[in-house]
Amino acid sequence: MPMSLPSGPMFLDDEQHGDSLATMDPRVQRVERDQPMDEDEGKATVELASIMTAASNPVSPGPSSPPLDQSRIQDFVPPTRPSSTPFPQPEPRNTDLRFLSRPQDTMMDLDEPELTDLPLVAPPSKSIGMGLNDLPAEIHECILDHLFGFRVSPKSKSSIMRWGTALRHPRRKELSELSLVSRAWRILIQERLYRHIKLKATVESLRDSFAYFSDHPHLRPYIKHIEIWFPVFQPKYGPLALSTTNTLPTVTADGLTNASYILPSDNCSLEEAFYFVAECFPEVCVMTLEGGERKKAPKVRHWICAADHRVMPKIETIRTLICKGQWNLIRSESDFETITSALPNLQEWHGSYSKPKSKSYLTMADVLAKPMRLTTLNLCIEGDYRRELSFPTYFLKVSNKVHFCSKLAFAAASPSLEHISYTGRVCKQFFTDLMARQKDPRNARLKSIDLTVKNCCRQVTHWNESGSGITDMNFISAFEALVLAGIRALGKLKAVEYLRIRYVDLDSPVPPLNPYFLMRDGWCSGVWSDSIIAELNRVRPTARFEELSESFGALGVTKDGRVTISPDFPKSRALSLKLSNYALLQSGITLS
Repeated sequence: MPMSLPSGPMFLDDEQHGDSLATMDPRVQRVERDQPMDEDEGKATVELASIMTAASNPVSPGPSSPPLDQSRIQDFVPPTRPSSTPFPQPEPRNTDLRFLSRPQDTMMDLDEPELTDLPLVAPPSKSIGMGLNDLPAEIHECILDHLFGFRVSPKSKSSIMRWGTALRHPRRKELSELSLVSRAWRILIQERLYRHIKLKATVESLRDSFAYFSDHPHLRPYIKHIEIWFPVFQPKYGPLALSTTNTLPTVTADGLTNASYILPSDNCSLEEAFYFVAECFPEVCVMTLEGGERKKAPKVRHWICAADHRVMPKIETIRTLICKGQWNLIRSESDFETITSALPNLQEWHGSYSKPKSKSYLTMADVLAKPMRLTTLNLCIEGDYRRELSFPTYFLKVSNKVHFCSKLAFAAASPSLEHISYTGRVCKQFFTDLMARQKDPRNARLKSIDLTVKNCCRQVTHWNESGSGITDMNFISAFEALVLAGIRALGKLKAVEYLRIRYVDLDSPVPPLNPYFLMRDGWCSGVWSDSIIAELNRVRPTARFEELSESFGALGVTKDGRVTISPDFPKSRALSLKLSNYALLQSGITLS
C-alpha cells in the first residue's frame, strides 16, 4: 500500500541523524518485515557468484543490465552543506522529533500498521522565535534614525514647546504614534522628541509648562537643550473694526479688531527662567537665551524685583550657553557676570549680535578683559558678510576708545581656552598681543583659531583707503599682514593644529577669489606669497601647501584695462591664491 508522511517542519538531532532517518522511512521497515532472512541470504550468494565469474573472464559480456522499469529501493542520503556556506558552525538542532504543524489534508489513518512505530511527540506549548524587543539597541536606533531623517543631538532640529504643549516636529504626530509599538520605542521616541524644546519667556508660558512637566515627570530627564526666547513686542487689540477700514483686521474670538504692537508686559525675568529650568530639568546641559531684535527693543529683566544682594539660582548641569540677540541680554559687564553666576560649570559660550553697533564692541571689550574659565569661545559681532567702501561711523567711535583686537587677544590667552571663533573686525595686532601673553608655550592649551574678517582695522590717510573686497589692495595688504602674523604665532602656539582666516563677501562677482588661509592636519591652502611660504617653513617645517598656482586661472584683460574671467572658472573653492595677482583686479572685474 502506498505510504505518505505528515508534511510538517521537523527538527532532527545531528547525533541521531541516521537512526531518526531510519525510523522516519517506513519503506525500509516494510522490506525488512516482508522478506525472510534465509531467502535474502540465498539471493545475495547467487549474485556474488555471478559477479565474481564475470569479473574473472574478461571476454565474457557478463550479466545483462536490469530492465529500466525494475524498482530498487534507494537509501535516503541527506544533502551535505555546500562548501561556500557563510555559517561554518553546525546549526543547533532540537533533540526531540516534533510535529509543529499537521494540516488536515495530510492527516493519515492512524490504524495503519506502518505508523505505529513513529515516535509522536506533543507540539510545544510556546513557539520559538525572536520579536522586535529582542533586537539590539543599535538596530532600534538605526530604524528610528531612518524614520526621523536625522540623528538627534542637543543642537539639532528640535521640537518646540509653548504654553506647556510640545510643538512641533514636522512629523511629530505620526512619530508619536510609533511610541505605541513597544516600550523600547516609546522611550527612544520620547527622548528624541523632548531632547530640545523651546519655551516662550512669559509668566503664563512658564506656569503652564511647569504644570505640564509636573503631570509628566518621566519626561523631565529627556530634556537636554532648553531654548528660551523673549518676545520684544506684543499685539494690542483695539475696538471692533468697521467694514470701511483699508487694512486687514485681526480675527479673534470676540470678532474683528484692529491690532497695534506695543512693548511686552508679561515677559518673565532671567531669575524666573533660571528657577524654572533648575527645578524642572535635572539633566539639561545646553541653554539658549534669545533676546530678539527690533528698533529700541527692551532689555531683558534680570531680576523679579529690584533689590540689593540678590543671587541667581544655580543650574549645575549647564555646560553650554548660547546667546542670540545678545544686545538685549548683555549690555554691560555686570549683566554678563549675573548670567554666568547662575552657571558655575559653564564651559562654552556662543554669543551673536543681530546688528552691529559701537556699544556691542565696547561691551564685549569690557567682558573679554576679565578672566574666564571657558574652554570654547564663539563670538559674532558683525555677521552680515558684505564688503564696505570705508570704515563705518560706529567703528570709528570704538577705535577712538579701545583697540578691540587687544581685548580679544587677552581672552584667547586664557589658560583654559582651547577653541576660539570670532566674526568681526580684526587685524595683525590680535596675534601680536596673543604671542606677547604666552609666557610659557608649554602651558598653552589653545588648539584651534577661526577668524572671519569683516574688515582689517588699520591706520589710513583718506576715508576711501579703509574699504574691503578683492579689488581693494589696501585691504589685501592688511589681510596678508594678518595671515603672516597668524603663521608667526604658530611658533609659540605649539598646540594649535587648526588655523583659519577668511574673508566672506556675498556680493563678490567671483566668490572663489575671496581670500582665505587654512591650515589643518599639516596641510595648507588659500592665499600665499614668498613671505608666507618662508615663514611657514620656519615655524612649521612639516606643513605643506596642497597646491601652489601662479595664476587665478582663465583671466584676460580688455582694451579698457578691465580683467575678464571666463565662465568656466571653477565654482568650488580655489586651493591656491597668489596674493600678487589681486593687483590685476584693481580696475574691476568683468565676467565674460
